[in-house]
Amino acid sequence: QVQLVDSGGGLVQAGGSLRLSCAAASRTFREYAMGWFRQAPGKEREFVAGISRSGENTNYADSVKGRFIISRDNAKNAVYLQMNSLKPEDTAVYYCAARFSPLSVGSWYAREDIYDYWGQGTQVTVSS
Repeated sequence: QVQLVDSGGGLVQAGGSLRLSCAAASRTFREYAMGWFRQAPGKEREFVAGISRSGENTNYADSVKGRFIISRDNAKNAVYLQMNSLKPEDTAVYYCAARFSPLSVGSWYAREDIYDYWGQGTQVTVSS
């Protein structure tokens, strides 16, 4: 069982930066691959970034490549999303997610339906 708490959202002007955090309450956090997803008003939830258990492998949606960076600190049971050069179209509720991956050290996942646990979401609003 993993409890995830997302934080760090807010209101920022276009071109600005935000850093989202996801704190995980789990004794086995390092056995979970992690991901960030987002859902804009009237749209389906979409993949933003994924990171493997070790943090060695990452992947990004094309829309955020070069602007967002996902990272994790297994000692602190946390995953982060550094968002730079924000655009109004990045406005959404952002969710972190965890997938139990005891046998896949280097895998990240983009499919929403295979994640096991979700945070409550944090709102990011980018003004133009």
